[in-house]
Amino acid sequence: MTRQPHDQFAKQYLAELLAPLGEVNVSREISGEVRQIDVWFAPTSPPTAEQQILGLLGKIVTTPCLLEPFRNQPSKTEIRNCILKLFSLQSELQRQGRREEDPVTENELPQLWILATSVSANLLDSFRFTLDPDRWCPGVYFLGEAMKTAIVAINQLPITPDTLWLRILGKGKTQQQAIAEIIALPETNTLRTNILALVSTWRINLQTKQDLTEEDRELIMNLTPAYIQWREETLLQGRQEGRQEGRQEGRQEGRFEERRILVENLLIAKFGSIDRALLAIIQPILELPPQELTRILLELDRENLLTRFENRENQ
Repeated sequence: MTRQPHDQFAKQYLAELLAPLGEVNVSREISGEVRQIDVWFAPTSPPTAEQQILGLLGKIVTTPCLLEPFRNQPSKTEIRNCILKLFSLQSELQRQGRREEDPVTENELPQLWILATSVSANLLDSFRFTLDPDRWCPGVYFLGEAMKTAIVAINQLPITPDTLWLRILGKGKTQQQAIAEIIALPETNTLRTNILALVSTWRINLQTKQDLTEEDRELIMNLTPAYIQWREETLLQGRQEGRQEGRQEGRQEGRFEERRILVENLLIAKFGSIDRALLAIIQPILELPPQELTRILLELDRENLLTRFENRENQ
């Protein structure tokens, strides 16, 4: 499995969590040879209460940083490329500081954080990564101070509320445990609601792929509890809205409202938002039998979806 599906989710996920804390730049390009940073983050000052809620992730982003998530253990070359991106960005910021006569201090230079689902002892030893037990929990390894580089072995993190928001980027049982913990959070928790929607989007996107690998199928299984919970809460929202609006049709109208909310949420999850073109085809979609409705929304891309239902609407 390539990094791409995990990359897309990880970037959206980190951007969702970090947006209230400062400036988030996803896929930031570095001058010179074309390279992209997965997530570049610059915090607001001083740290906010939201930062404390994120636990270990909040601690990581107290200073400007590059975040590079990996679905599988990164290779030595991939780690070196991440470090090269760090040095390139530091040089770019220093040049900008000189042009603007506002030099960048050592403390203002960004830190690199490699977020890996797992890291072997041999790989850590080959770079001389070491723990810092006085200041950081197990699973967080550092190079020398001047290198400004750390790697998080997500599968080695202790299972505590502080590590939850990083463990969701893990793999296998690590990720399963984190998803169960997120589902168990109070329904009033805004982060819970948003992350369940993102995880459900990830599952929907995976399920529409051709030629699923064994790892894809395992990941879909891991994400399914979050998807089911998100879907049930979406349907409940539809029932509540139907009751609140006092439809004369009663239960039948409530069921129709449930399906409308489900369709809208699936469209948002798959395409990011509902524009006028998508809004125009919601009514003809709702006329389909429930099973066919869900299958088509999961399988068809935007172009085919619009073509099918625009034609149907014009008949």
